[in-house]
Amino acid sequence: MFTIDAHLDLSMNAMEWNRDLTRPLAEINAREHGMRDKPDRGNGTVSLPELRKGNVGLVVATQIARFVAPDNPLPGWHSPQQAWAHTQAQLAWYRAMEKQGELKQIRDWQDLESHLTYWNAGEDKCQKAIGYILSLEGADSIVSLDYLETAYDYGLRALGPAHYGPGRYAYGTDSSAPLTQQGKDLLRKMDELGIILDATHLCDLAFWDALDHFQGPVWASHNNCRALVDHNRQFSDEMIKALIARGAVIGGVFDAWMLSPGWIRGESTPKERNVTLATLLDHLDHICQLAGNANHIGIGSDLDGAFGKEQCPADLESIADLQKIPDLLRARGYSDEDVQKVMHGNWLRFLKKAWS
Repeated sequence: MFTIDAHLDLSMNAMEWNRDLTRPLAEINAREHGMRDKPDRGNGTVSLPELRKGNVGLVVATQIARFVAPDNPLPGWHSPQQAWAHTQAQLAWYRAMEKQGELKQIRDWQDLESHLTYWNAGEDKCQKAIGYILSLEGADSIVSLDYLETAYDYGLRALGPAHYGPGRYAYGTDSSAPLTQQGKDLLRKMDELGIILDATHLCDLAFWDALDHFQGPVWASHNNCRALVDHNRQFSDEMIKALIARGAVIGGVFDAWMLSPGWIRGESTPKERNVTLATLLDHLDHICQLAGNANHIGIGSDLDGAFGKEQCPADLESIADLQKIPDLLRARGYSDEDVQKVMHGNWLRFLKKAWS
């Protein structure tokens, strides 16, 4: 079934992990044998061939670069200008993939309609360009609002103001503060340009401020439920209900620490904790129960977000295994119509409304 994944860090993997994503996944992992500089070396689950194998014809693909002040212990760039330059290297990789016929940037509904026709024509996807919508995870690299205009011009269509820790525009996971004045100005400019607000990673205070100040379309590309795994990275039921009221779609994220309470990175294992695709579906079910329907859930796997098989559902070998989800949903009583909504329909409906 045609599938949309609303969160992949493709350029980060290419430019920081030094992965040639055009190569077979087994080759990428074999080349990392014995490496220890990243937590997921040799355990990757994402490559462009695997996306095609899994009929993942459209992704939301990120740029990401954090600025850190002198008192911020997180890794990152020491100036917003350096962070911006890093995102431009990531953009250059996307452009190279477009030139090579591996990817196709989607900027508006006309582009998306054309891509859907192209992707769904014929059975063989092996040589097809995968569509991508460009998103920015964390706004630190936006040096000033003029830079946001530049980013929009090169195709940026979604933006999450926060990532981990304190940010220039908004505080994110494991930190807490209201939206800054710069953040409010950023949201106003996003409204003006028509950029989608990604509520993922916003701390609670910034989340509520953002919904108050932003009038445009809102989604959460990769987020799970606090009621099932209690952590500030997850959405409370009240936050989920607020997003539902705004017509948002929430993408379920496959990182095991967000699926298993008390997960210890580097020690816990998916098999030991019995973390499977069904565990992820529990979170999607929870959102459906709050909504009273299946109109607000989708996939935002984050399967290349600094973790791999050591920290994803045990019954997933690669991103191609997203195709196991339809049968798992049907086994839970989801109708064929609702299965299509989860795999692609909800994201398409959202984008059609946002871009019309």
